[in-house]
Amino acid sequence: MTNGTEDLDNLIALMAKLPGLGPRSARRAVLHLIKKRSLVLIPLAEAMHRVGSTVRECLNCGNVCTADICDICQSEKRAIGQIAVVEDVADLWAMERANVFKGRYHVLGGTLSALDAVGPDELRIPQLLDRVKAENVTEVILALGATIDGQTTAHYIADQLPDVSVTSLAQGVPVGGELDYLDDGTITAALNARKAL
Repeated sequence: MTNGTEDLDNLIALMAKLPGLGPRSARRAVLHLIKKRSLVLIPLAEAMHRVGSTVRECLNCGNVCTADICDICQSEKRAIGQIAVVEDVADLWAMERANVFKGRYHVLGGTLSALDAVGPDELRIPQLLDRVKAENVTEVILALGATIDGQTTAHYIADQLPDVSVTSLAQGVPVGGELDYLDDGTITAALNARKAL
């Protein structure tokens, strides 16, 4: 680009870092934002600033929210005896989008991986074990991806919870699949057909 476009170049470069956007898509998105400055760009910038200033991790489950404890953990309508363990917040949102699970969640923040030196203490596994005891949980649903690391993590967690019913998602989740990329019907079928480990 020509001189005097440093801010635009920076915005395009930042947008290109978003999932699904490369440099060309980022340029198109930035041009669209500029054309719709008052309708989209300015409200988007304000919303991003607010979220950047206020968003934090739920102290209980690891979801993202603007309070210390998220709405799901605070809700009296959620089943107290069930916790669905997910790898990431995107997986929690996918489960919520399917609108089939009425319990509570626990976000691990990743999966165990010997290659990446990710052990139980790098994830939120100790907090999960504490929650299971403190909240009188009767079922832990391991809603982890059907990847090698996901299954390794599921087996590790199941071994740590001998006195609790531990189930996992069943049919509908393909090997190598991640929850965030599955449609609502597939998530519903997998949750309804969960099996004991």
